[in-house]
Amino acid sequence: MNYIDSKLSDYCETYSSAEPKCLKEISRQTHLTQINPRMLSGHLQGRFLKMIVQMLQPKNILEIGTYTGYSAICMAEGLKSGCKIDTIEFNEELESDILNNIETAGLKNKIRLHIGDALKIIPQILETVHFDLVFIDADKQNYPQYFNLLKDKLKSGAVIMTDNVLWSGKVIDTYELQNDLETKIIHQFNEMIVADNSFETILLPIRDGISIARKK
Repeated sequence: MNYIDSKLSDYCETYSSAEPKCLKEISRQTHLTQINPRMLSGHLQGRFLKMIVQMLQPKNILEIGTYTGYSAICMAEGLKSGCKIDTIEFNEELESDILNNIETAGLKNKIRLHIGDALKIIPQILETVHFDLVFIDADKQNYPQYFNLLKDKLKSGAVIMTDNVLWSGKVIDTYELQNDLETKIIHQFNEMIVADNSFETILLPIRDGISIARKK
């Protein structure tokens, strides 16, 4: 997932704000109990998410793909009082861990967890909530559907951030583009967003790639 020398990556973390103790513990527990702990955002990306929230000052955030709650907690750290995150996780087996982690972080007043199919849950939430920031980090095959479901519901200035858009470098590998479905879909997703004239987009090589698309 990392494209720079591990020593440089460690250097970046050393000279970034410290990871809170509760997040270190969530990371530790995730690595001990989950099959794919690399899905966790981690120190550097987590501090990045918090800072983005602090700069944008959104009232409402939608996160698609909670995993064990690390990224939701990072974003909630940057939220002002009275602001909320709606986060959606498909895997119901993670629910108790997520709720426990949110409770431990002292952020249950800022984070609302939804368990189930995001494609069904998102339209329900959109009936009552307008989102200023969206973070997509879920099943890659539905990335285009999530974007299309949300783009017309966002006001000017709203932002969609999407994780894993470099997909371990496979997006520039001709063989993977031809033979791996998820790689193909992520590449098509990247093409779709940058071609959408209603958004201004930048793709950053942070960890596994994060794109930031701002509604014009």
